[in-house]
Amino acid sequence: MSKYYAYIRVSTDKQTLENQKHKILEFAFNKKIQIEDFIEVEVSSRKNQKERLIDDLFLKLETNDTLVVTELSRLGRNMLEILNLIEKFNSKNIKLIFINQPELSTDNSALSNLLISIYGYFAQTEREIISERTKQGLAVARAKGKILGRQKGQIVKSMYDEHKDKIEELYKLGLSVQKIVKYIGVGTQPSLCSYIKKRLK
Repeated sequence: MSKYYAYIRVSTDKQTLENQKHKILEFAFNKKIQIEDFIEVEVSSRKNQKERLIDDLFLKLETNDTLVVTELSRLGRNMLEILNLIEKFNSKNIKLIFINQPELSTDNSALSNLLISIYGYFAQTEREIISERTKQGLAVARAKGKILGRQKGQIVKSMYDEHKDKIEELYKLGLSVQKIVKYIGVGTQPSLCSYIKKRLK
């Protein structure tokens, strides 16, 4: 009996992971199918680790099994990687379901393969455009003399700054940090401890 598996490609954004899982589980519920396992591959993973996870995926999947993915771009970083994976799936007669792009769901037809190539191309192009715009934005910011990120040694404004004198006075009188927090009416014990350690000592 054929089985269904889910493939999730994630970054460090936890919300993206949860969104993909939710969409796949919702799809499975509506189609009355059971997802045997979720295979997660992190974008930031080392190449060898990614290859091991993908190898594990192919070991789990058998002929006529189905892999569910939210969208084509989640299969890989670029068009070549995506098409290579699809070719491997096709060679094992493994079906692919793309929830957001049902027209791409594979049935080994020429039309499906053509559409996948086109979508893969546009997904790759879109990533390259976003990357280029980001680089251009940073270059413009540097040209205008903007400081990007926190500079070394820069002191960040704290909510305790306006109470600094009172905090210092109470601390020298021997009041506990917990009581000082209650007295000034803002913050927490751990954050005030950190503030005292960095600013008052």
